Amino acid sequence: MRIRRDKRGFTLIELLIVVAIIGIIVAIAIPNLLNAIQRAKQKRTMADMRSIGTALEAYAVDYNRYPAAAGAYSLPSGFTTIPGTTIGSTATAALSPTYIRTMPMKDGWASYFVYGTANNSLDYVLASNGKDGTKDTSQVLGPTTNFDNDIIFADGQFIAFPEGTQK
Repeated sequence: MRIRRDKRGFTLIELLIVVAIIGIIVAIAIPNLLNAIQRAKQKRTMADMRSIGTALEAYAVDYNRYPAAAGAYSLPSGFTTIPGTTIGSTATAALSPTYIRTMPMKDGWASYFVYGTANNSLDYVLASNGKDGTKDTSQVLGPTTNFDNDIIFADGQFIAFPEGTQK
């Protein structure tokens, strides 16, 4: 029996080059993928906040006030302090199922939304604590470039939100 030695295969160097090329492609793709995931969570959060805001507005049309909230949520400087707490049974019972079928309770990063109304229940604020899940002490109003910043929806419009290329 003869052993044939004319079979050709890949050399070790060729395999190492292919592995290195794949590694470079992965190193380029992973940060873009992670950024896309965070953008998707932020867009979902903003869409949920708009849905809740629409339900709050519909409730206010019927009752001339927004559902009551408890606790404290202070808005950035230039806005009045509006009491609030995590969106809970009071707002959910008032809005669901008449004004919104299923109330979104958590944002895209699995933190609870914060909901508050002014003392006269004529103003409301809905907030997400962003990616880091903590309330910002120095909140930036308007667009920001950091997913950790809070997203604030008050009286039918976003007053703080991330957009553009994120850090």
